Amino acid sequence: MAVDVARPPQGAAPAPAGNWWTRLVAFYHGVIAEMRKVTWPDRGQVQQATIAIIVFVLLLALLITVLDWALSLVLVRGVPSLFAR
Repeated sequence: MAVDVARPPQGAAPAPAGNWWTRLVAFYHGVIAEMRKVTWPDRGQVQQATIAIIVFVLLLALLITVLDWALSLVLVRGVPSLFAR
């Protein structure tokens, strides 16, 4: 099944005819129309998400620190002792 890339998909709005300025203005108006449809979070939701992200990052940093410490113990102290005479 071949796909015709020259035609826009069914139901798609046709591209506005005109020069680059007309297309730019049409794009801008489209962006404004879409941004009005966005449901923005309230202050409480933003605070809750921010706290959750900070806690997650701190836990991830703690995990990386513990893994770094454990691997450095094994690789720096443990492996060379295997080859000591």
